[in-house]
Amino acid sequence: MDASTAALPPACPVCRAAAPRWFMGVDGRDYGRCEACAATFVLAAHLPAAAAEREEYRRHRNDPADTGYRRFLDRLAGPLLARLEPCSAGLDFGCGPGPALAAMLEAAGHRVALYDPFFAPDAAVLERRYDFVTCTEVVEHFHRPFEEFARLDALLRPGGWLGIMTCFQTDDARFARWHYRRDPTHVVFYRAATFHRIAARFGWQCEIPAKDVVLMRK
Repeated sequence: MDASTAALPPACPVCRAAAPRWFMGVDGRDYGRCEACAATFVLAAHLPAAAAEREEYRRHRNDPADTGYRRFLDRLAGPLLARLEPCSAGLDFGCGPGPALAAMLEAAGHRVALYDPFFAPDAAVLERRYDFVTCTEVVEHFHRPFEEFARLDALLRPGGWLGIMTCFQTDDARFARWHYRRDPTHVVFYRAATFHRIAARFGWQCEIPAKDVVLMRK
C-alpha cells in the first residue's frame, strides 16, 4: 500500500459511501474519488489551514456594487426567487466579506441573515430555521462536506430551499489544469450526480435549473 492509498479516508467525506479510491496527485496535493457520488476531494493531509484560507479569501473581490458580480449571482437568485413565497426568511451561509446575494434577495422583499466562519461568525443565526439557505461559491470549500450538508438540512424548515452555486467538474482529463482546482481553498469538486446523491441521502428534491446551480427542497 503506497502513501496515497494509506491516506484515503474509510468513507467518502461527501456522501459517506465506503472505500473511496485515490484519484490523482498534482501540485503537491493528493485527491480522492468516490465511485458512489462521483465527488473528487483533497485528502485530509493536504487541506489548507484556517489562516491560509482567510488570507486567500481576503484577496477575493466580491463587491456588492459590482454589476458584473450581481449578474453572476443572478444565475442562482433568479431561479430561487421564482420559487420563494413572499417575505421569506433566509440565511446566506458563507456570505464572505461582501454579501451581495443577501442584498439582492432583500431588495426582492425577503429577510436574510448572514453567516460566515471568518467574516460574519455569529453562531446565533445557526440556532434558527429558515425558508431558504444560500451557498454561493461555498460548498467547494467544505473540509467535512457531509457534516456541513447535515447542518444545512437542520437549518431548513420543511419545504425550505437550499440554493447552491459551484463550478461542476466535468472532464477528468482536464482536472490537473482546471482553474477551479488551482484555488488552494477549493477542496471538494462536485458533479450533477454528486448533488443527486446528496439529495437522496437527506431526502431532498434536487433541481439543476442553470449551469453550476443546484436547488434542493427539503
